[in-house]
Amino acid sequence: MEPLGQDANDHGQNSVGDGVHPWEVTDMTRLRRFICYGSEMAIYDTKEHRLGMESALALLSLLQEGRGCEVVEEVKRLALEGRPVRTNPSLFALAVCSQHLDLNTRRGAFRALSDVCRAPEHLFTFIQYKKEAKERMRCGIWGRALRKAVSDWYNKQDAMGLALAVTKCKTREGWSHQDLLRLSHAKPANEAIVLISKYIMKGWKEVQGAYADKENSEEVIKVLSYLEAVEKVKHSADEMEVSHLIEEHSLEREQLLTDHLKSKAVWKALLKEMPMESMLRTLGKMTADQVLEPGSSDVAEVCERIQSEAALKKAKLHPFSVLTASENYKRGQGNRGKVKWEPDVDIIKALDSAFYKCFTIFARTEAETQVMAYSEGAIVPCTITEGMSLRQVATELVKIPSGYTDCALPILWASEKTITVDMFIIFTNTACWHGEANPAECLRMYRHKMGIFSKLMVCGLTSNGLSIADPAEDRGMLDLCGFDLGAIEVIRNLALDLI
Repeated sequence: MEPLGQDANDHGQNSVGDGVHPWEVTDMTRLRRFICYGSEMAIYDTKEHRLGMESALALLSLLQEGRGCEVVEEVKRLALEGRPVRTNPSLFALAVCSQHLDLNTRRGAFRALSDVCRAPEHLFTFIQYKKEAKERMRCGIWGRALRKAVSDWYNKQDAMGLALAVTKCKTREGWSHQDLLRLSHAKPANEAIVLISKYIMKGWKEVQGAYADKENSEEVIKVLSYLEAVEKVKHSADEMEVSHLIEEHSLEREQLLTDHLKSKAVWKALLKEMPMESMLRTLGKMTADQVLEPGSSDVAEVCERIQSEAALKKAKLHPFSVLTASENYKRGQGNRGKVKWEPDVDIIKALDSAFYKCFTIFARTEAETQVMAYSEGAIVPCTITEGMSLRQVATELVKIPSGYTDCALPILWASEKTITVDMFIIFTNTACWHGEANPAECLRMYRHKMGIFSKLMVCGLTSNGLSIADPAEDRGMLDLCGFDLGAIEVIRNLALDLI
């Protein structure tokens, strides 16, 4: 259990005045929840569920009230700020807005397409959501506005970035680039986009014939050279040639054939410029395939890169992602148990080091944090300091005798001692028991007594369902079912009053 306290005087928006109810759940609150994690309810679930109109009632209500432009701006804002935990809810909301009766809402949705759909897979998913919604209405989707929006999406891309995107992600959700270019009647904005469009629609041989004897611009020459490398890789069984092409053109794993990934030389070539997140995911396989052998220069280079603060910052890795990669690697086998390896000691040390270098837990980022624990039905202090390692924290926690989780106790404790708490965060791996006092009622009484808008977050680490938060009446309460990187972002968003 971890109640988190911070001086509320630094947060004027948390003050509770007479007649003011900052905890009211509005349709815009429900919309933000939906965009962030795909549900309008005050429950975050680590399992992602299929989206439908029945899960977006607040979105529909806002549209009916004539607030469609506000919805589009909110979707766009959260996408540009990188706030949404999951991409699909934003794409779903934008798709619904793009077919609303209000002309300004539709136009706004199509203008926002390039900001929200940052990769081909996003664009394909958006189109599929539109199709599913339109099928219920028994009408087509490819009107002039969608054709222009899709055409603009391709034309706004950097040529080399687009060449990479269309060769890495060719299809998704039953759609392909060929489908979208054909149905949108796309008119390429420059010669490099013309070349890429021809490649998509007609294939490499047509491109070769069309550009062989032309005087091409420098940009077109670069795109031609890149696409030629992609095509050569497709038809090469020579691991040295494939390795050379990877190194010369910075080709990525998704552009290779499955057979190529059986080669150590190919993996070593990929490793040189492999994105950090991809590298962490494939450490086990590379160790199993003896690409990374104990004491080798390859292991030394990987360890150096994993621990590089500059590389970690550039990759924008969350410490939880590093921790997950570390635990998966230490386990010595893949999730399905087919691939097994002997974890390398140096790699494990490097992962541990990387974790602490990008680690930003509450105790390190909040000056006024108090960590408490449940012990035999009571709240007791827990000595966790900023400089502790994860192992030291775990050692400290296991010293405390465990007890049942009465979610009202930390609120009652803070109220009795008149301690100002902005946000109570409870982590538990046992059943959440209400006890004699209802946590929601205790929180309201605490707010009234202290005069601030305190929040309550309950995270059941192994839970399939929670019912602590008031889903309809109080936006300052939220339940988490399970824990992942998305859960961390949800906690952050609630703390910052974003959901």
